[in-house]
Amino acid sequence: MASSKSVVLAALFANGAIAILKFIGFLLTGSPSMLSETYHSISDTGNQVFLLIGLRFSQRSASRKHPFGYGKAQFFYSFLVSVLLFGIAGWESAKHGYHALMNPHPPEMTTATLPVVGITIEAVVINYAVLIGAILFESYAFQQAYRNMRRQIEANNWSGFREAFRKTSDVTVLTALTEDTIALAGAGIALTGVYLTRVTQNPVYDAATALLIGLMLMGFALALAWENKRLLLGESVPADQEAQMRERVRAHPEVVELVDLRTVYFGPDQVVVTADINFADGLSTTEIEDHIDTIEAELTQANSDISRVYIEPV
Repeated sequence: MASSKSVVLAALFANGAIAILKFIGFLLTGSPSMLSETYHSISDTGNQVFLLIGLRFSQRSASRKHPFGYGKAQFFYSFLVSVLLFGIAGWESAKHGYHALMNPHPPEMTTATLPVVGITIEAVVINYAVLIGAILFESYAFQQAYRNMRRQIEANNWSGFREAFRKTSDVTVLTALTEDTIALAGAGIALTGVYLTRVTQNPVYDAATALLIGLMLMGFALALAWENKRLLLGESVPADQEAQMRERVRAHPEVVELVDLRTVYFGPDQVVVTADINFADGLSTTEIEDHIDTIEAELTQANSDISRVYIEPV
């Protein structure tokens, strides 16, 4: 949980600073790519706030109305992030880029005087500096999320990031990593478009990259929403982990038959397990209760994500 929070905080501060700088660059040059990237960074900053709210809300203790706790709050707020990423950053960027592409205007050759030093430079240079700075800031935030996800991959023996994207329940780190990835890509694409427009004096490059950034954001937002949907609807643990649980239960000497076993995520790293078990004949109620306690302890020790185990003797 602490590592997830540090990932979000790193992205929050980076995106907040970058959003201000990108907007200044847009005001000075009128670049469509810079406006798209401003939308992007503003959306990302708001998204980090939502993720922090989800982290804080999920730490509330269980209550009568929420006997399994509030862990799913992270799934809900991460889903909101994907909606905002699509609606604000993606749609607005694509719409502005399309408008600029259909109604091209020659790039503005404005100049700006740097404070304190008093040096006058072409305003587009500020765009270069802002986007390069954004790449550096986002690289730092990306490294935080990347290291956290890499630890999860190694701990679960996943094949790589593709499998982690489909199986992880830590949607906070997943969302931060996704945002940081597309932020790096977006800044690189914007830098390319701004540079090509400046060199060729053709505004189509800047407008096209703004549209491309918007489409990219919408695509990633849809993928992120899909991954959050599976957890909101109550997904079970990966099949290989569930198979290990079944084998562990069947291996108990007094278990005649494992009638059924079900798992569901109630939050990141919070799995609830229920099982219907047919025990050997002749066992007393006390003996059955002891065996149930033993099985529950074995399951929780074997998988640290399991928070509760409910066993029903058949």
